[in-house]
Amino acid sequence: MTKCAICFLTALTLSAAGSLAQDARFTAFTYAGSDTRFERDMDPARDYFNPILAGFYPDPSVCRAGDTYYLVCSSFTFVPGVPLFTSKNLVDWHPQGGVLRRASQLPLDGQQVSAGIFAPAISYNARNRTFYMITTNVGMGNFFVKSTNPVQGWSEPIRLPQVDGIDPSFFFDKDGQAYIVHNGPVMGGHDYEGQRSIRLLRFDVAGDSILPLPARGLPEGMAHTDCALEIVRGGTHVEPRPIWIEGPHLFRRGKYYYLMCAEGGTGPWHSEVILRSRSPYGPWEEAPGNPILTQRTGLDPQRPDVVTSAGHADLVEAADGRWWAVFLGCRPYEGDCYNTGRDTYLLPVEWSHDGWPTILRNGLAVPTVGRRMMQGADTSAAAITGNFAYTDCFDADTLSWRWMTLRNHDTDFYSTGPAGLTIQPSAVSLCDRKPVNALFCRQQHTCFRSETTLAAYVPHTAHDLAGLVLLQNEQNHFVIGKTIIDGRTAVVLVRAQGSRAGRGPIVPQSAVIASATLSDAAAVLRLRVEGSGRWYTFSYAEGDDGDWHTLATGVDAINLSTSASGGFIGAVIGLYNTNSHQ
Repeated sequence: MTKCAICFLTALTLSAAGSLAQDARFTAFTYAGSDTRFERDMDPARDYFNPILAGFYPDPSVCRAGDTYYLVCSSFTFVPGVPLFTSKNLVDWHPQGGVLRRASQLPLDGQQVSAGIFAPAISYNARNRTFYMITTNVGMGNFFVKSTNPVQGWSEPIRLPQVDGIDPSFFFDKDGQAYIVHNGPVMGGHDYEGQRSIRLLRFDVAGDSILPLPARGLPEGMAHTDCALEIVRGGTHVEPRPIWIEGPHLFRRGKYYYLMCAEGGTGPWHSEVILRSRSPYGPWEEAPGNPILTQRTGLDPQRPDVVTSAGHADLVEAADGRWWAVFLGCRPYEGDCYNTGRDTYLLPVEWSHDGWPTILRNGLAVPTVGRRMMQGADTSAAAITGNFAYTDCFDADTLSWRWMTLRNHDTDFYSTGPAGLTIQPSAVSLCDRKPVNALFCRQQHTCFRSETTLAAYVPHTAHDLAGLVLLQNEQNHFVIGKTIIDGRTAVVLVRAQGSRAGRGPIVPQSAVIASATLSDAAAVLRLRVEGSGRWYTFSYAEGDDGDWHTLATGVDAINLSTSASGGFIGAVIGLYNTNSHQ
């Protein structure tokens, strides 16, 4: 066992290895999901599957302009940043790339996988016909970008240093006033661990800047600075000491303003709560039925199609006046373990006679099948939920929307075309907080199979490796690929899982699970991974039509679960070329 299976070597060794390393060419990648929760009869013209976006699509935010809905999700350190989707019916979604496509919009240097972009919020200001996306970049602070055509592109970031915290969100009122709400530290210091607050700031649309608070008319007893008013301190009274009030959204219906927030942390105790007021400044009244969404209590743990951690919601009003909620949830295979990350779900909103919304009544489970807002499916939409399969031969001029990079804005390290996908080698490994020469897609099913064909690649040293990656973060991942072992070309499987020595940093402890010598160093090598919950099987085949051989079966992949590894993403599958393997 080594401390790191894929890591930096000394500069001299890297130089020597890099001079021999060659490009890796992949001619096919296939993915197929086969989850039992999606194996049911349903009418796609009338019904829809939850989640509506399966896999690593957390922290959804939605808005509507005319007859089109726009949805964004967190992307952390993946590029492009903030995936953007459009839809006419809230169910069938069309990928539109990312909001943050340029390096100037998305600085990610030195950030860990689960840092970068947190909880983007998208809003449409009908008065100036402009879209706004506001978010937190952990390494840069809070900022927003804007666009009059969100599919074509967005502005450069406009920084907001006055937003002290995370999860900012815009609200554009009918009278032209604009506000930002966000999670922040409790003014004057917290009273207990996990106590946070929600702050409100005024926003100048014409100047793209923060305005001072009004000199008069603020509710008595509320802490504030010159520009920020603490409108919620700690959270609601659902719990004696509510923790992690966050993800706020402000909106208006009738005579009331509503403030909706996530509460209870992002784990199994996650929930959504709501308050209302006659003024954006408060005072705020809590909904008597809080939480209006949660899966934390009152449910049979043996129920089918378990969804946990429901929360971090956003609401949108449809053109017909009905309201809908998007929110995140998780599909565990045991306990609180899930490798697919946090998905995006959709449910209709019920309004009580006295003006309170409910996303899901207490004691009810998130349904796997829901009823559409309108009859008829958009058959041209992307396959992002249900059991689907796809094959990518990389023969187009550009990559499919499914692929992303890790901290890497450089498009020169790969190319596509009739010969397939070519990836250049890099002296950066998965353990490093630097741009990685790999392309990634999401693991979107608990049960799945993925294969790739490595058509051309000859390693020259034990530092060279190209193949398939399953990544959760720098400390937790798998690599199966072609390399040199004891002077012979071989296929190797390495498993890395983070461990901590005392109070020191988490370091990847890695082990070679299995290896096999290959008969022809230059021959085509096919690689396969099959996952079923916690357990994965890895296989390989030599040549275009050679028999498959099991390299390792019953491999524990709990290191790819969020609960075991920490962080916020779901597992991603990558095609990878490095010359810093050992």
